[in-house]
This record gives sequence, C-alpha cells and structure tokens, in this order.
Amino acid sequence: MTTQKIVTPSAESLADSARAAQKGGLPPVHLWNPPHCGHIDMRIARDGTWFYMGTPIGRPELVRLFSTILRKDRDDYVLVTPVEKVGITVDDAPFVAVDFNARGDGLEFETNVGDRMVAGPDHPIRVVRDPETGEPSPYVLVRTNLEALIDRKSFYRLVELGEHANYEGVDWFGVKSEGMFFPIIPSAELD
Repeated sequence: MTTQKIVTPSAESLADSARAAQKGGLPPVHLWNPPHCGHIDMRIARDGTWFYMGTPIGRPELVRLFSTILRKDRDDYVLVTPVEKVGITVDDAPFVAVDFNARGDGLEFETNVGDRMVAGPDHPIRVVRDPETGEPSPYVLVRTNLEALIDRKSFYRLVELGEHANYEGVDWFGVKSEGMFFPIIPSAELD
C-alpha cells in the first residue's frame, strides 16, 4: 500500500506553476480545470494591494504574475494553474484602473498590474451607486468576469468628458468610448 502525499499550495508553488505556463501572453486559465485545493491566505484589497498571509506583496512582478492566473468562477475568485486551483479573497474588484487616455474615439484604461483595454463592447464601463450614500463605484471589465475599480482621479477625469444622452429611454449623463455610451447618473439627478 502506498501513501499519497498531500501538498498544500503556497504562493511559491503557484508562482512556479504560473511561470511555467507563460508563453508570451496570458495563460489560458479558461481551459484549465484542475482540482480545487482549498483556500490560500491571499487577499486583494479594494485599493489593489495584494496580501499574502497578512503581508503586502511588495514585488510588482510577482503581483503581475499572480494576476495572470486569476479567474472568477461564479462568485469565487481563484488562482488557477494546470495542476491546482486555490481560492483567494477579493475585497471589491481584483484590479484598479489607475489611468486612462483618449485613443481615437476610445478610452484606453491601464490597471495597477499593467493590463490595458479600451472601453467598448468587450470592455464595458458600469457604475454602481451605494444605496445608502449614493456614492458611485465605477468599474471597467478587464477580461472575462474580472473588473477593475476605476480610481477616483480617473473617475473625475471621466466625468469631465461626460455628456448627456438618451439611453434606453432615459436621459443620462455618461461617457462614450468606441461609439458606445456608458451611463453614469440619470440627468434628472444632476438638476
């Protein structure tokens, strides 16, 4: 009779697997279906800081590496490699959009981990308002099921570019990118 050694995933083993899976782009995490190995003590704070065992991960290249193997399965965030999948905690969105620039008729966002995307059909912007305070939380889709919270300075800059338009039968204030209108707040609430 042989005994099978159970290995608990660690940040180091995940990083090693992620490095091995990289081939000049984002790994195909959507194709991987390894066994779920539990939860690892890793958390992404609302400001985009990644923590491991309660300590901020100070190496940007390591955070970037982990971000490439991040996936959202239903309501759960997981780091996934070809051989293991572990749950992590995400306080709000896994990324933060820290800047944007106008590119032609589009708005190109950059995240805290170096992803770039142009808001449009594949990368919509949405704004959620806190039901108690009315405070907006704006997001842009980075990749499948993974959003970036648009930071405050970038959101203020977006508002400066805003315009009024009729969207689905309601007058809204919002922004356009790649010919799409993204509503921010009903125009009537600005009066």
